[in-house]
Amino acid sequence: MPRAIWKGAISFGLVHVPVSLHTAVKDERIDFDWLDKRSMDRVGYKRVNKVTGKDIDKDDVVKGVEYEKGRYVVISEAEIRKARPKATQTIDIFSFVKATDIPLQHFDTPYYLSPDKRGGKVYALLRETLQDTGKVALATLVLHTRQHLALLRPLGDALVLITLRWPDEVRSFDTLELDASVAAPKLQKQELAMAKRLVEDMSGPWSPDDYHDAFRDTIMQLVEEKARKGKLSAVKKAKSSTGKGAHILDLTEMLKRSLAGNTAAKKLPAKKTPARAVVKKSGKRTHKAS
Repeated sequence: MPRAIWKGAISFGLVHVPVSLHTAVKDERIDFDWLDKRSMDRVGYKRVNKVTGKDIDKDDVVKGVEYEKGRYVVISEAEIRKARPKATQTIDIFSFVKATDIPLQHFDTPYYLSPDKRGGKVYALLRETLQDTGKVALATLVLHTRQHLALLRPLGDALVLITLRWPDEVRSFDTLELDASVAAPKLQKQELAMAKRLVEDMSGPWSPDDYHDAFRDTIMQLVEEKARKGKLSAVKKAKSSTGKGAHILDLTEMLKRSLAGNTAAKKLPAKKTPARAVVKKSGKRTHKAS
C-alpha cells in the first residue's frame, strides 16, 4: 500500500470513520529538461523584469492581484498565511446527492481511502449505504493548505475520494455556442441504427492493461537507442491515412465504411504483447515497452 498522505476521519452526523488518504494516480509523463546545448547545463528560470529584461533581486519580488487593468493590490506572505484555511483532520460530509448529478467536468483528482484504527466496520457501513442508495457524499477537507470540495463514493470494497473543482472554476459549455445542427439535429433512422450497430460491434470489456502511452514509449525507445549507440536515431514518420485530395463524405457513408472496417479488423490475428526493455534513468532501472 502506498504511504498515506493524510490521516484523519470522515465525519457525518455523529458518525466518525478513521481513515487514511492515499494517492490513486501517478504521473508517468516524460519531463524534458531545458539544456544549454554548448555545455549540457540545465537552464533554469530567472527572476527577470518582463518590461526591462533586467534581473531582479528576490527581496524586490512581491505578490499582487490585478484589481483593475494595470493596477494591483499587493498581498504580503503573512496575509496569505493568515488567509489560508486551518488544517483539520476531518473530511466533513455535508450532503448526499445522486451520483449522476455531478457533471464530469467538475471532477479533479482521485484518492483512495482506507480505514484506520478499528474503523473497518463503520467504513464498510458507509460504503454499503452509498452503494445501496446510489448516492455519493459531498464533503470539504483541507489538503496541502487548500480547502477542497470533494465527493466520496464506493469502488469495489473501498471508498474513493475525488476532489472537485469549485463551481466558479468550471466554464459553462454554453460558451461553445453550439448551433441547431448540434442542439436540434435532423438524424435519419438509418444513420442512428448504423451508429448503434457500430458501437455494439466495437464494444468490449474495460481492459486497462491493453492501453499505453504510445508517445512515451516511442520517446523512451529513442532514449535507449541513443544511450546504447551514442547517436540519434530517426523516427519513422507515420503514413498519412488520407490521399492527395480529401473527399467529403456524408454521415451514412462514413458509418458504412466504419462498420466495414471494423468487421475486417475483427478477422485479423491479435497483436503480440510488446517486449519489455530496461531503461536506466536517474540511477533507477525502469521497465519500458520496446
